[in-house]
Amino acid sequence: MIDKLYNLKKVQIDRKLMEKGQLMQEINALEAEILITQTKIVTTSVQPQGAISDFMILQMHKNSMKLHKAKLEARKKQLEARHEIVVRELIELQKESEQFNYILQEEKKEKMKRILAAEEEAASEFMQSKYIMG
Repeated sequence: MIDKLYNLKKVQIDRKLMEKGQLMQEINALEAEILITQTKIVTTSVQPQGAISDFMILQMHKNSMKLHKAKLEARKKQLEARHEIVVRELIELQKESEQFNYILQEEKKEKMKRILAAEEEAASEFMQSKYIMG
């Protein structure tokens, strides 16, 4: 029973590690997109002698990119919060897994002690029967 629980915890840990990896991948992709958007905001321009409407359109474009960047940053914060939750859950699962592993190791030690005691008893009985026969 403990063995099944231990294996279950190992599977849960593997799933959480995969989820953590996916979250980190999404966060990194968002960071790259935020950086690209920020670069576009800074480098976008119009011709120096352009019409006033060009400047208005440029400002509208920059404002829309700033809004897009703000949405990306909000999404990134959500993912980072979820990442923290996954890390905490992962730590708890690892603790539980270690506890089950410890219990399994103790059970194995007890089983070995019982086997050794049974072998010792069998050897003792053999020696006694040999002594009696001999």
